[in-house]
Amino acid sequence: MKLGRFEIGVDIGGTFTDIVCRERGGAPHVLKVLTTRDDPSQAVIKSIAELAERWGVAANRITRFAHGTTVATNAVLERKGARIGLLTTAGFRDVLEIGRQLRTDVYRVILDPQAPVFLAPRRYRREIPERLDASGTVLTALDEAAVVQAADELVQEGIEALAISFLFSFRNPVHERRAAELIRIRHPGLALSLSHEVDPAFREYERTVITAFDAYLKPRVDIYLARLGEGLAKAGIDAPLQVMQSRGGLAIAEVARQRPVRLFLSGPAAGVIGGQIVGASAAADDLITIDVGGTSADIALISRRKPMLRAEGVIGGHAVRVAMVDVTTLGAGGGSIAHLDASGGLRVGPQSAGSEPGPACYGRGGEDATVTDASVVLGYLDPDFFAGGRLRLEPTKATEAIDAKVAKPLGMTTAQAALGIHRVLNAQMAEGIRLVSVRQGIDPRAYALVPLGGAGGIHATALARELGIRRIIVPRLPGVLSAAGLLAAPVAVEVTPLV
Repeated sequence: MKLGRFEIGVDIGGTFTDIVCRERGGAPHVLKVLTTRDDPSQAVIKSIAELAERWGVAANRITRFAHGTTVATNAVLERKGARIGLLTTAGFRDVLEIGRQLRTDVYRVILDPQAPVFLAPRRYRREIPERLDASGTVLTALDEAAVVQAADELVQEGIEALAISFLFSFRNPVHERRAAELIRIRHPGLALSLSHEVDPAFREYERTVITAFDAYLKPRVDIYLARLGEGLAKAGIDAPLQVMQSRGGLAIAEVARQRPVRLFLSGPAAGVIGGQIVGASAAADDLITIDVGGTSADIALISRRKPMLRAEGVIGGHAVRVAMVDVTTLGAGGGSIAHLDASGGLRVGPQSAGSEPGPACYGRGGEDATVTDASVVLGYLDPDFFAGGRLRLEPTKATEAIDAKVAKPLGMTTAQAALGIHRVLNAQMAEGIRLVSVRQGIDPRAYALVPLGGAGGIHATALARELGIRRIIVPRLPGVLSAAGLLAAPVAVEVTPLV
C-alpha cells in the first residue's frame, strides 16, 4: 500500500461522475463512473473504495477533497427545490411577481409570469408591518407579533425554508436580524435566508429574488452535502470537504451550506479553471473552452489567461444577482435526444437520456436516438473503450435507435441520419460560441479552442472549421478536466459588506 498523500477532485455531471486522484509528485489516477441520479453521493463513495482497491489509495492518506456539483442548478431547472415562504415589508408582497416588467416575448396573447414566481407563490408570502428609510433610519418599528404569526402560519402550511427581505435592510439589518431571532426561537429547525446576508445591495426585486433562491436551495444542498460528508467520514476520510463556487473559488462545505446560491455554476466553473491551466501550459492567453458532457455544453471565454466573470447570471431563464464565471450553458451533449418536431424537422436536445437509462448504445434500456449513438454509428467512438473501458457500447442498438427514430421517418440511410444529428448539434454549439464571443465584440478566430468533457474532442474540429478558429488545444485528460480543475482552484472566501 502506498504511503503518499493524495488529493481528490470529484465533478458530478448529469451522466458521468469524474474522479481525479493525484498523489503529490506522481501521475494522476482517473475514474469515470455513471452518476447515481437518485443520490449522487453514492457514486462518489463507491469510487473511493475503487481507488483503494486499484491503486492503494488509503482513506487516511487523503488530505484534500474538492467537489464540483450540479445539485443547485438541477434543483432550479427541475423545479425540485424546497417549499419556501417569504416575508416582506408591508406593501411589497408582490415584488417577486411584478419584477422589472421586462418581457422576453412581447407578442404572446396570453401572458405568463416571467419572474420566478414558482419560488414563493402568493399564498406563501406575508407582509410584515415595519419600515426603514433609504438611509436605514427606522420609520416604523418591527411588528414582532406579526412576524411570529406569519411564521406559524407558513410552517403549518408546510414550508421547509423562509426568506426574509425587508426594504432597505442592506442599510440597516436590525429588523431582519430581530425577525430571524424570533423565528429561530419559535421554529429552531427552519432554514432561514436573510437578504442583508445573501445580497446586501440596492434594487428590491433583485435582492428579493436571490434571497428566495437561496432559501429554495438551502434544504436540498444542506442534505446533499451533509450526506456526502457523512459518507466520506464513514469511509475514513477526515480531509475537509471543499466545494467549488460559481466564481471559481473553493469553500469548505459548511460555508457552502450557509450560502447555496453561490453554487449555481459549481461544476462548469471547475472546467473553466482546468481550461485556464491547459492554455497556460500551451502559452495561449486567449481561449474559448467548451465542455461537452452527457446533458449539456458549457462555453466560456478566457482572456489574457483570466476567466471572464459577470456580476449577474441567468439560471433557468431567470436573472440571478450572484457573481459567477461567465459560462453559457446549452442543452446539448452526448446524451441529447434526437427527435422530429411537429413539422418533421430534425431537432437535438434539450432533453437528455442521462445516465439512466442512457443512450441506446449503453444497453441499459434506452430506446431514444442520441448524439452518442450517432457518434458510434459514425465510428467516432470505440465501443470497446468507452469511459476508460468501464462501459462497452452496443453499436447494433445505436443503429436500431437511429433507424427507428430518425433515418426511416426522414427517408435517409443510418449514416446520413447520424451525420445530420451531429451537424444539428454542432450548429447549436457554434451559435453558442458566437453568443459569448461575436455578440460581445470578440473575434473567435483570434482565440484557441479548448475542448473538454467526454464529448468535447469529438466536436472540436467541426466547430473550429465553422468558426474559422485555427488552433485547438486538446488537454491530456479532456474527459475529466473539470475534476482536475478542482485541484487547481484557489480557496476563496466571498464577503459582501453592507452598502
